[in-house]
This record gives sequence, C-alpha cells and structure tokens, in this order.
Amino acid sequence: MGLRALVYGAYGNQLARQVRGIGKVPRHIGVILDGNRRWARHAGQSAAHGHQRGADKITEVLAWSQQAGVEVVTLWMLSTDNLDRDPDELDALLEIICVTVEDLARDGRWRLQHVGDASLLPPSTTARLSAAIQSTDGVEGLHVNIAVGYGGRHEIAAAVRSYLHSGVAAGHSLEEVAEHFSVEHIAEHLYTKGQPDPDLVIRTSGEQRLSGFLLWQSAHSEFYFCEAYWPDFRHVDFLRALRDFALRERRLGR
Repeated sequence: MGLRALVYGAYGNQLARQVRGIGKVPRHIGVILDGNRRWARHAGQSAAHGHQRGADKITEVLAWSQQAGVEVVTLWMLSTDNLDRDPDELDALLEIICVTVEDLARDGRWRLQHVGDASLLPPSTTARLSAAIQSTDGVEGLHVNIAVGYGGRHEIAAAVRSYLHSGVAAGHSLEEVAEHFSVEHIAEHLYTKGQPDPDLVIRTSGEQRLSGFLLWQSAHSEFYFCEAYWPDFRHVDFLRALRDFALRERRLGR
C-alpha cells in the first residue's frame, strides 16, 4: 500500500470517528448525480462511458449510506429535462439505467422505488424498471428511490392533479375540493408520500443549485455541494458531507 493510500485511509477513519462522535445522521439523503458527461469529456471518452462510470459508483454510495445508518436515499438518475437529449445518448443512458436498477435489485440489500412519471419513458424501459423494482418488495434494507423521468415542478403538478381527482371521485365538487385544499394534501400525493423529507441533499460537480430536485420535500433540507464529478465521488467526500450536516444547527424554519 502506497503512502497516499495510507494517508487517505487514515483521513477517512478520522472523518468516520468524527461523524460517529457527533451522532447526528440524516435519515434521508437526496443525491444529484451530476458531472458524468463533463467527467467523460475531460477523460476524452464518450458521454455513454461517463454515464456508465457514474452508474458504477451507485452501489458504493448506497453501501456507505447503509453503513452510516441512513434510512432512505433518493438518486436522481434522469430528469424530465434530460428526456430532450440527443436520441442516441438518451437511448444509451436509458439502457445503462435499466441495467443498473436490475443489478441493484439482484444485489438484495436495497428496497427500490421509482419516483417520477413513468408515462414519459419508453414502454420497454418502464417494464424493465417496474419488474426489477417489484422484485425488491420484500427487502427490509435501505430504501432507495430511483428518480427517473423526474422533475420537481412536474411532481407538484401531478400531486395537485391527483388530489383533485381523488376529491371528485369521492363525490365532492371541484369547488368543495378547492375550499379544503391545504399543503398537507400536497404531501399526501407526492411520489415520496409516507417517507421522511430529505435531511441532506448532495450535489456533485460543483454546481450549486437544485435544478428542480425534490422541490417540495427539500424546503428544510441542508445542502452540500461537492466539487468532484459524480464518477470521482469518494468515501471521504461522502463522510465530509455527513460531518458538515452533523455540525449544522438545523432550525427547520423556526
């Protein structure tokens, strides 16, 4: 083992001790997996190669999360905006996503859930994702939300639409439904209903914006922006995010 690896290992152990010592771990982490294409460009590789390297990182991050005691991880793998990409790149990305989700399902450690609008995806993609996700129904490990065809504004609009439909189906007029409408009704119709809101949102690649990720749920989230591109995201980067979260005083709007 080289000197650099020894130093890296010692630093990682120090960070892990600090996180354990503080004893405050996020229940739910949202992750914006950003920088795959830029990583590939800097490496002189195709966009598909960058997406594959990013997909290869996912199992590591889920293992780190489970080891830390996190209960839920939401991975933003494909946004509604991404659906407008070059068809060849999009087809390659959808194939990588399907294979990745199928591999995660076979792993047996995670319970998977799709968050997003399946109607926006090709039927073959939807079928593969649905079959893989359903195969994890009995798993009691880390809950992993697979955000594919996901957009925050799209989700909120879908939640309002669902609430209105449910009210009318229950025999109420639209006027009655609107009269009793509240913020709690939005939460009851989100893709993540029943789950804790994300305590921590991590975005890689140096970009410092949400880009529509979990807009409703992240109202009181802490944000951590990491300079590393997603394929280069390391365990020490993850531990730094946990330490940063643990050291913050969360006011939750109060």
